[in-house]
Amino acid sequence: MISTTKKPGQRTPIGLLLVGTLLVLTLLLAACGSTTTTTTTTTPGGAPTPDLKVPGVLTVGSDTTYPPQESIDTATNKAVGFDVDLITAIAKNMGLQANVVTTKFDTIIDDLNNKRFDVVISAVSVTPDRQKKVDFVPYFNAGESLLVQVGNPKNIKGLSDLCGQSVGVQTGTIEQADLQTASNACKTAGKPEIKMVVLQDQTAVIQLLANQRVVATYQDSPVTDYYNKQHPGQFAVGGSVINAGLEGIVIRKNDAPMFNAVKAAFDKLKADGTYKQLIDKWGLTNEAIAMVDRRTNFA
Repeated sequence: MISTTKKPGQRTPIGLLLVGTLLVLTLLLAACGSTTTTTTTTTPGGAPTPDLKVPGVLTVGSDTTYPPQESIDTATNKAVGFDVDLITAIAKNMGLQANVVTTKFDTIIDDLNNKRFDVVISAVSVTPDRQKKVDFVPYFNAGESLLVQVGNPKNIKGLSDLCGQSVGVQTGTIEQADLQTASNACKTAGKPEIKMVVLQDQTAVIQLLANQRVVATYQDSPVTDYYNKQHPGQFAVGGSVINAGLEGIVIRKNDAPMFNAVKAAFDKLKADGTYKQLIDKWGLTNEAIAMVDRRTNFA
């Protein structure tokens, strides 16, 4: 290394002085002419800020045909439900506003990965296949159940009772896959397969039963209970809850800033009692989860 410290009485050669002057000018010109900067935005706590589709807004994808978790209030034309209230509270805790965008359930994960929204909340069951594509922040515990005609004239108590029967189900759901498995079992046993009527809108699925075009519909247990309570004397619950499991807020794979921000906000809502208040408001006490401390990503 060349020392730049001058000794007393030492002179600097003029050639070196000119070289040094030119070097300084070159560096100054380079600094003045540069327009490219690299910055990393962080939250006050030091964690990276999530990348948002719209600044200041958490854009949320949801299939708003699934009460009591998400639906459209016909009086206001706005999304309502437990999921909507929860994600709105999470966004507020993150210092953001929530904007719920209605979308079709069967494409909702692909739409998220194509960055149509920042996150998804739509009663999405946590499954191994989905965990290969996305990460989850679990917030809810729900099973599946059958809604049947009042009095349960076909005496339907489970999926094995559906062989040869017409059953309504929403496309892209875990219930559709389960019905297909049950139908295959019917065929293996030498019985008629289940006649699935698959629609995109859960409200339309329920209407099939109301119009007696199917003998049952198959959906998440909170949805079954909701329609049974909303239409006394018209429907009944067929059998008990099947396949209870977690539902989660859906985050793009390996989007750590978004995952951590949503998870931290959700944990705060559990700690301060907001989560319980929302559970109670929507009558979903049996579906609450006390605490989830892990990242649900087992792929």
